[in-house]
Amino acid sequence: MKELFDDYKDKLPTVVLEEIEALAESRNLNKTQVKKVIELAYEEYRNSMIEPGESVGLISAQSVGEPGTQMTLNTFHFAGVAEFNVTVGLPRIIEILDGRKNISTPMMEIYLVEPYSKGKDIKTIAESIKQTQFKDIVKEINLDITEATLEIKIDFEKMKRLGLNEAKLGKVLEKSLKGFTLKLKDDTLTLKSKGKQDNIAELYKLKEKIKSVYVSGIKGILQVLPVKREDEFVIVTAGSNLKDVMKLEYVDKTRTTTNDIFEIQALFGIEAARQAVINEVYNVIENQGLNVDIRHIMLIADVMSFSGKVRGITRYGVVSDKSSVLARASFETPIKHMVEAALTGEVDPLTSVVENVMINQAIPVGTGLPELISKVK
Repeated sequence: MKELFDDYKDKLPTVVLEEIEALAESRNLNKTQVKKVIELAYEEYRNSMIEPGESVGLISAQSVGEPGTQMTLNTFHFAGVAEFNVTVGLPRIIEILDGRKNISTPMMEIYLVEPYSKGKDIKTIAESIKQTQFKDIVKEINLDITEATLEIKIDFEKMKRLGLNEAKLGKVLEKSLKGFTLKLKDDTLTLKSKGKQDNIAELYKLKEKIKSVYVSGIKGILQVLPVKREDEFVIVTAGSNLKDVMKLEYVDKTRTTTNDIFEIQALFGIEAARQAVINEVYNVIENQGLNVDIRHIMLIADVMSFSGKVRGITRYGVVSDKSSVLARASFETPIKHMVEAALTGEVDPLTSVVENVMINQAIPVGTGLPELISKVK
């Protein structure tokens, strides 16, 4: 039986052979039956393959572009949470395929290990992940002009929930606010300048600066929302910082993910980024209720990532890598490309579709691909 599978090792994908092997075991198939199954699978696999010379890029572009015209342009809003939007539909597709580094709504899905995934301390964990600035633990800020001091009332209950104490807060503020003395009495923190006594302008600047001082949590995570999915809790975040989230011991590192493809590339490399492109595009299309074969998306992801880093399908991305001058010129800024090619003495090998259409030659696609070579006596 083993030699049967070995014969088809290079002809069929390993996954298919493994499935047939498992099926043969579960159904107690004999050698003849297994051979018949493998032959049928091989025939089906051959039929599903693309014909040599097929314009796969064109078909993929059409297959994603046509349903793209039916997509909505809205953003999805999480009910009950301010500033928590997720870009979906066409704007998200454009964002991914353009290879934009700064996406409009970065977000993460943080999976937890047991027992936290079952709901243990879920609110405390979510609060501790969220980036906390000084303004989040302040009740009010008063400016005393006569004494040239800032008086800040602190919310100790909120501090307790975040696992902060006075000593830790003092350290954070001393590090950020140099040139000021800090004094804490009851729930009021008094700040006074070490320099001039009457410098009110400095105090006004300080009042604004102190609000944005980073106190605790993970930088970049602006909102958190624990969500129950089937029988486990997942923390959905607005903002993304995959590197620091992965350091937390209660996080399931095998499933936690972000929608920022460049963050995935920086942390896990190009293969993971390619898979992220496929997942993100596929999720958008599926959420819109459209049907696109995943192979088209895989081809686009391959084109975006074959150079070793993710590049958008723009004139600065994959188009700039094309070997053909005419193909680059046909996309955008033609004069620039033509002048550069003329100055450097570039040669166009005319191997692709666009450049052959431009000079009215048969295109090397489909029946235009084979060449007739004859022996001349």
